[in-house]
This record gives sequence, C-alpha cells and structure tokens, in this order.
Amino acid sequence: MAAVETESAPLTLESLPTDPLLLILSFLDYRDLINRRLSQLSSHDPLWRRHCKKYWLISEEEKTQKNQCWKSLFIDTYSDVGRYIDHYAAIKKAWDDLKKYLEPRCPRMVLSLKEGAREEDLDAVEAQIGCKLPDDYRCSYRIHNGQKLVVPGLLGSMALSNHYRSEDLLDVDTAAGGFQQRQGLKYCLPLTFCIHTGLSQYIAVEAAEGRNKNEVFYQCPDQMARNPAAIDMFIIGATFTDWFTSYVNNVVSGGFPIIRDQIFRYVHDPECVATTGDITVSVSTSFLPELSSVHPPHYFFTYRIRIEMSKDALPEKACQLDSRYWRITNAKGDVEEVQGPGVVGEFPIISPGRVYEYTSCTTFSTTSGYMEGYYTFHFLYFKDKIFNVAIPRFHMACPTFRVSIARLVG
Repeated sequence: MAAVETESAPLTLESLPTDPLLLILSFLDYRDLINRRLSQLSSHDPLWRRHCKKYWLISEEEKTQKNQCWKSLFIDTYSDVGRYIDHYAAIKKAWDDLKKYLEPRCPRMVLSLKEGAREEDLDAVEAQIGCKLPDDYRCSYRIHNGQKLVVPGLLGSMALSNHYRSEDLLDVDTAAGGFQQRQGLKYCLPLTFCIHTGLSQYIAVEAAEGRNKNEVFYQCPDQMARNPAAIDMFIIGATFTDWFTSYVNNVVSGGFPIIRDQIFRYVHDPECVATTGDITVSVSTSFLPELSSVHPPHYFFTYRIRIEMSKDALPEKACQLDSRYWRITNAKGDVEEVQGPGVVGEFPIISPGRVYEYTSCTTFSTTSGYMEGYYTFHFLYFKDKIFNVAIPRFHMACPTFRVSIARLVG
C-alpha cells in the first residue's frame, strides 16, 4: 500500500468543529453595521475559552503564560494538531492523569518519557512502512514519543519466582523498525517491548489475516501448527484510544499496585475480600499471555494474595500460618483439590497491624476458572489452638482471543 501524505488541515468553515453559529459568525466581514456587530460577537473571548478547554484542555495558567486571547489560542492549536481534534482531549487527559499519578510514585518512569514527535516524523514513518498510522496513535505520539528503553516500563510489569516482564512504550522510529509484513502478523506495528521476554503488544494498522483495523493484541503462536503463520491473538483493545485510556484508568484509580517503583498489572476485584476474625485476605489476579497458548489450550494466571491482621487486634492474637487448602474449579466444572504446608515455602507470622503478601500461579485448560480455600493458623501464645482463615473465591478469565486464519483454513 502506498504511503498517504497528510498535512495539518487548514482552518476552514467546514473543518472547524465548533458551534455552527460561532462558525458562521467567524467568517463575516465588516461591510455593514450588522456584520460588524456579528463579527464582534464571533470574537467574544468567553466563547473561544469554552472550546479551548473542551478540545485542547488549555488551562487558565497556560493562557496567561502564552499571553494570547482564547480565540488566538484555539486557532494556533488547531493549526498544529487540528487533525486530531476528535482524539486530542481524551489522549491528552490520559497522559496528564498518568504523569500526575506517577511523578510522586515512579519518578524514573516519568523521566524516561520522550518529547512529542513532529508531524513530519510521523509522516516519514508512514512513508517507511507504506501504511497510514491511526490518528489516535499519531495524536498520542505528538504528546509523548514513547519512552527510553529502560526498566521499569510504562506499560507495566509482572514478576514470578523465575519470570519477569516489564513493557516499554516504544518510540515511533523503533516501532517502525519492528513493523511486520510477514505472514501471520501482516501490517502489525509493535506498541510495546519487553527486553527480558521479547514480548510485544501490536496494533493492526490495516485489516488483514482476520484482524480488525486498529485492534491491539498480544500475539500467540499456535504451538501445534506446522505453519509459522498460524498466530492466534489475545485482544487487548479495539483501538489505540481504548487500549491506552483503559490502561491509564486502571493505573490512576489504584487498580494496579505500585511495587518498588513499578506498575504491576494485577487486577483486584473489590468484592474479593474475606475476613475471619481479625484477619483479612484479599486477592488480585493477572493473565500472562506470554506463558499461555490457545492451541493447545493452556491459560496461565498469576495471583497476588494479601493477608493482614487488624491493627486493633489484641497482641495474643498473633499467629503463624501452617498450611493451605485450595479448591480449584475450571469452566467445565472439573475440580482439583490441593493441600500442603505453608505458602510458597514460607510459614509467615501475622501480628496486629502486620501484612504478608505473596504471589503464586496456576493454569487452566479452559479459558476461565476460579479458586477458593482456606489457610490453617495456630496462635503463637496458644500453640495447640488452630483455626482456619477463609480465602475468598476469585475468578480468572483470559482476554477475548481470535484463532489464526491459517489454522482455520489449514
């Protein structure tokens, strides 16, 4: 496909997406008294203030710094990023919210962000790959051109005893270098990259091989197919905006925990909490696409458990975990029971106000399943007295996936 060259749209009656009356009034001349009055009305600054805030998120402080009227600010901004007017506010808000949240928590991550790309940089990438980039993708990269390849990555981390992932948001030139034209990933541009696993999330810049245009996904090679083009996909977002803003919302809402200056992509269900006496157990979960496959069906999940004793508990309530019991049920209703000493090889002691957290993992041959169970503790001051602490039922489900066309037609 030939590259499509684009330029910033001129400010015209047809292109300026403000109120119809304001548009009409903006283009009147001064040939008579009525037109003069209407033209004055069209330049009324409070009218343009509303549009500057709505479309460009320009603050009063920014206006003061620029020393311009609102109408001038609107027109200047439109001449720069006017083609993105349908996306700019949502993307800019997501970036602003993310940086505000991360600056006091993960300052190194914010410092790794690159300045925005220029229009000509993005045009050059389109020419290089022979495809047009989605406008919302271009809009985001005008604000920040990805990040430096560092750890931790902006798009989250995951750590198990022998596995670590941290995904960087690629700059547009690096992404273009990884643009795929091979069978199975045709017209796919990488958005992220993990230097430890080689894992990437891709965006489909064209509809091909069963993918919808603009979908964001993790690739999943078919391990049982002889054809290397047989690549299934776990779908993460319908568009770049959907993918990016939903991730940011999870981060800034506290849905993803910050651990050692990194964003960990565990999802916590607020209802997944159980309290037994003075001890509360809560669970968050995560799906790991890099360790999963659709064919054969093997879906890998990790879970993070927090065990906390109330700070108001009496000192004699201090206790130690002895064993665990799990009841694991897959989507077919098959049940597996597991019982064993400690958790991840440890026998933690819990006392008033203390918290113990650990991570573990499980796999299912079905796309979803759930776990529940209990821990057995004994009191430190009454060693012969034991009791069970409930672990709430927590569900795990893999993202929507689509099997490879190469396998369907093979």
